[in-house]
Amino acid sequence: MDQTTFAIVGVSLLVAICIGAIGFLFVGSKADKSNQRMARVARGNARGSVADDDDETQADNSGPRRKQVQETLKEIEAKQKAEKEKLTIRLRLQRAGLEVTPKTFYIASAVTGLFVAMGVSLSGLPIGAAVLGGFAGGFGVPRWFVNFKTKRRQKAFVEEFANSLDVIVRGVKAGLPINDCLKIIANESPEPVGSEFRELVDGMAMGVTVEQGLLKVYERIPLSEVNFFMIVLAIQAQAGGNLSEALGNLSNVLRDRKKMRAKIQAMSQEAKASAGIIGVLPPGVMALIYLTTPDYISLLFTTTAGNLIIFGGLMWMGIGILVMRKMVNFNF
Repeated sequence: MDQTTFAIVGVSLLVAICIGAIGFLFVGSKADKSNQRMARVARGNARGSVADDDDETQADNSGPRRKQVQETLKEIEAKQKAEKEKLTIRLRLQRAGLEVTPKTFYIASAVTGLFVAMGVSLSGLPIGAAVLGGFAGGFGVPRWFVNFKTKRRQKAFVEEFANSLDVIVRGVKAGLPINDCLKIIANESPEPVGSEFRELVDGMAMGVTVEQGLLKVYERIPLSEVNFFMIVLAIQAQAGGNLSEALGNLSNVLRDRKKMRAKIQAMSQEAKASAGIIGVLPPGVMALIYLTTPDYISLLFTTTAGNLIIFGGLMWMGIGILVMRKMVNFNF
């Protein structure tokens, strides 16, 4: 076995290990979350059994209402699951707040990929690099832009949503119907809260119920805050109760979540900065060596073994960046 064949076999094993590590990173984390959820459910059932044994009469009296609430929650979860399976490019564009058609998006993606491929080809790189660049420019860059716009829009929605709930609470306490409170939010709230509630109010004017309209809002803004709001209104409509008190408590919960989110982000900035420095350091050192002593590092670009070493290094760097990103990013 010559040196080139040995290097190819080694790189192949390296790629297989990297793919397995990526799969374990994501699949394992999902399994851990699933196990945690099952454990919480088991603890909740155990507490529920003890409470039922201690106060059987109270459980019998609240049984019909509890069953009604559980049925409402199951209906909402089933509808949300069905909508998640129908995620189309049109819905992605709506979530990003981009008023373009899917046809326009595909045309823009194709043009972007073509320009990137032409730029790579004119720079003197091989045709394979031009094809890869065109593929990344046509499929990766536009979708990255849509995801970026979606996250920024969702962040703006969360920043203003608690204030909108306060408007509903004050309106209900003053004797206004819930529909009039929603109209006030639609007319006076900044974007994107105002536009989403305008869609809700327009749908209600056409005969859509509040629950159905909020499901549409949740399709475009798939945030837990919107889900909480929808569940509160659905339970209040089915089981009754003080709506202003329920929405006031929800507003306080959302503000506490916002404070916790800001605190976590502030505490994780040091780790994110360290991860960024570690990720940028190897290519930065490589660029400095190339500028100062190009003959020293040119073997990595001019020989087959050097190309394989670069490929393996990039794979390991990618694994390290993914691991660090998983460690410093918090989902809450």
